[in-house]
Amino acid sequence: MPARSKSNRLTPLFILLALCLYALAGCSRQPAPAPTTPTPAAAETPQRIVSLAPSLTEMLYAIGAGDQLVGRTSACDWPAEAEKVPVVGSFGRPSLEVLASMTPDLVLDVDLADEQAAKKMAEMHLRREHIRCQDPEELPQALRKLGALTGHARQADSLASVIEQGLANYRTEAAAKTRKPSMYLEIWNDPLWTGGNKSFVSRLIGYAGGRNIGDAVEKEYFEVSPEWVIRENPEIIACMYMANETPAADNLKKRPGWQGISAVRNNRVYDKFDNRLYLRPGPRILEGIAGMKKLIESHEK
Repeated sequence: MPARSKSNRLTPLFILLALCLYALAGCSRQPAPAPTTPTPAAAETPQRIVSLAPSLTEMLYAIGAGDQLVGRTSACDWPAEAEKVPVVGSFGRPSLEVLASMTPDLVLDVDLADEQAAKKMAEMHLRREHIRCQDPEELPQALRKLGALTGHARQADSLASVIEQGLANYRTEAAAKTRKPSMYLEIWNDPLWTGGNKSFVSRLIGYAGGRNIGDAVEKEYFEVSPEWVIRENPEIIACMYMANETPAADNLKKRPGWQGISAVRNNRVYDKFDNRLYLRPGPRILEGIAGMKKLIESHEK
């Protein structure tokens, strides 16, 4: 079994990892809760929107609805203009008092840490819409829904069509490959975490023509042992985090027993990624796939 047994003690780093993954993902795999019944004013195109997920914030700006955004979470850090928008709370944990003070006519979310917040929003007569976009194939639909809600249907449909065609092209190219190099994505280094076959980043690897060694596990993200990585012997390793001093790739290469791993032996260990492109479902997905594809093609040369 690749996954290590859970410790009885949650370390601060473990908690930090969970929060980082939660914030970067920005989209939920849970069934969408029923939206609250809209008030009469909600029938009009919303002009005061609050986004409770970084992925949705990126989409709003991508379809031209950024000017309608009056509130965001602290995790909403792209594009740069978004950082000028007032913060309503952390991802999945909005402050209801701050939210009410913004007088939004539409609140967008992908997941709430506390479903009681949804009930309270309904009591406050706030219009709330849940947008599902965990899987790459769901992004075009999410964009079109946002376009319809915000009055930017044409821009949203245009971007959705570009993404649909891009995904189709990458899917065709990947299917035509006779051999797919194995990849290990190290999401965190203490303890070691990687993505399973239900993770967004695993789908990106598949579109790019690679094979995620974590696909053997039916999870999004999970802890692994160093011995498991050594046994899997990945051909490419990507460190999806930033080290404090020494580069992450350099630290990884020095681990006991890892010098025999194909990726280490052939100097195919990479770091310094913009995780927003690889761990966050959003309108820049084709850019994320292109980055993964570049790693794989450099291995094949």
